Amino acid sequence: MSDRVRLDLNFDEFQRHLFALDQGELRQVFKTFRKLAAIDWSSIYRDNGLEWEAIKSSKGHYSIRLSQQCRTVATREGGFLCFLALHRDHDGAYGKK
Repeated sequence: MSDRVRLDLNFDEFQRHLFALDQGELRQVFKTFRKLAAIDWSSIYRDNGLEWEAIKSSKGHYSIRLSQQCRTVATREGGFLCFLALHRDHDGAYGKK
């Protein structure tokens, strides 16, 4: 069985914010999607550019940097990285105002 990351982009809130991005930002985010889909789980945890961080206020949820302006809230379900929300404001990924 492969330890390669599989992406789940099917959550409504995530899609709503993803589709609202401008073309330049969307291009950067999709570049990160390609990177994520090409690596394994141990690489995600070690990659400094992704800045994988546990969200202390929400067990099992993580913040990942998708671009210079965007972070996502995600969770791992088996081999899938499930994208739950997208935030242009990095503090939004942590529930901060």
